[in-house]
Amino acid sequence: MDFIVPFLQERWFIIVAAIVVLFVVIKIVKTVIKWILVLAILAGLFFYGANYKDQLLEIGTAVTAEVKNQAIKTISGEMKEAQYKQNADGTFTVTTKSLKLEGNPGSNEVKVTFMNQTFTMKMDEVVNALIEQAKMNTKM
Repeated sequence: MDFIVPFLQERWFIIVAAIVVLFVVIKIVKTVIKWILVLAILAGLFFYGANYKDQLLEIGTAVTAEVKNQAIKTISGEMKEAQYKQNADGTFTVTTKSLKLEGNPGSNEVKVTFMNQTFTMKMDEVVNALIEQAKMNTKM
C-alpha cells in the first residue's frame, strides 16, 4: 500500500478524469448498466495503480543498486583513511569519512551505512580489503 501516495502525487489527473467520467455516467445512465460501468472504471483505475506499484519497485531496485555501486567506489577511494574498531560484543566497525561498515568476524555479510542509507552487502574482495586496510591503519 506504500505505492498509493506516489501514485496519487504523480497521476492525480487520471483519478480526476475517472471521477468526472463516473459523475457523467451516474447522471446520464439510469439502469444497472450504470453500475456495471462504474465498477469497470473503478477496476480499471485499480489495475492501473497496481501496475504503477511494479514500476516503483523497479525504480527502488535500481536506486539501491546504484547506492551499492557508489559505496563500493567510495570504499576503494577511502581505504587509506579507514579505521577499525573491535566492539565489546565481538563485532567490528570500520569507519571512513563517508561510510561505516559493521559486521561479525565470521559472517559473510556486513551492514553498510552510506549517504544515510543502510543496507547489507556480501563480503567480497573489496570489503575484505577495506577491513584489512583499516586494521593496518589502526595499528599504526
